[in-house]
Amino acid sequence: MAPKNPRWWLTQDSTELAIDAPPDRLYDMVADLECMGQWSPECQRVEWTNGSHGPDEGATFVGHNKGGPKGLMKWSRHGRVITADPGREFTFVTEEGGRESTVWRYRFEAVEGGTRVTESYDVKWIPTWARIVDVPTNRYRELHEAMRHTLERLRAAAESSPRGSAEAPDRISNP
Repeated sequence: MAPKNPRWWLTQDSTELAIDAPPDRLYDMVADLECMGQWSPECQRVEWTNGSHGPDEGATFVGHNKGGPKGLMKWSRHGRVITADPGREFTFVTEEGGRESTVWRYRFEAVEGGTRVTESYDVKWIPTWARIVDVPTNRYRELHEAMRHTLERLRAAAESSPRGSAEAPDRISNP
């Protein structure tokens, strides 16, 4: 059986980018979900929930997003941190309709000159109405472009501050 075309059946995708910064520093920048709005064009802000205060395994949060045609669609998703392995991997899953929906993963691999950062998603389940909306909005393209944008902004921020700094650069505004 032929694989499903992601343009018509959103399943999974990934993108990667080499960044001139150490893996631990990049991990810290990504795992600080309250700053995700600085990197992502879709995620506007994130708040920790249920007594969670940071990116520990099992920590919960709510992410507030916007996207779609002209950025007119707005939604929020509950999420939970699955993997918090500093300098190696940060993974969380979002929920849709009370079910685990999409797994988002960031992997960090030391390479000559810095770190290869791979961002990926794997759709476990989304409701039928969302699949219907995905087709005319070309959600696959939108997500791919958003991942690329996220990594580009992460690179710009990481490479603009002193190499090896444990601190994330000053907060930048999201356009």
